[in-house]
Amino acid sequence: MKDWKKVLLDTPEMWPSSTHVDLEEPFVDQRGTIQLLVNTPMKNITLITSKVGAIRANHYHLTDWHYMYMLEGEAEYHYRPVGDKDKPKVVIWKKGEMVFTPPMEEHTTVFTKESSFLAMSRNPRDQESYESDVKRVQLIDPEDITL
Repeated sequence: MKDWKKVLLDTPEMWPSSTHVDLEEPFVDQRGTIQLLVNTPMKNITLITSKVGAIRANHYHLTDWHYMYMLEGEAEYHYRPVGDKDKPKVVIWKKGEMVFTPPMEEHTTVFTKESSFLAMSRNPRDQESYESDVKRVQLIDPEDITL
């Protein structure tokens, strides 16, 4: 398929209804566990590591969404609808938890511990596709961060 990057595989009804995503109960037996993370079509899964004090995002996506699952560490996840002037909402995102960002939601992540997480997104993440869909904002001023 030549233009696979342009094919949409989902609709908004398939998205979670809140930022914090409740995970299904894992399957557990004598071999260990199987934890389902995302049962929806996507085009990219990325492993990201972040150092204490790192700030990621400070942007929004026009069409992309992403789930983020924390493998190790902890962060503050700040978010609000695009154009909203109210103070962003904040959730503490911990190991074993997942957050969801829909399109047109400003978001920033401030890492309070060394962290690694999986980002699973609707759109491909090659640089050209990513840059054409992302709009940068300053939701959180790096100068205002105290850990």
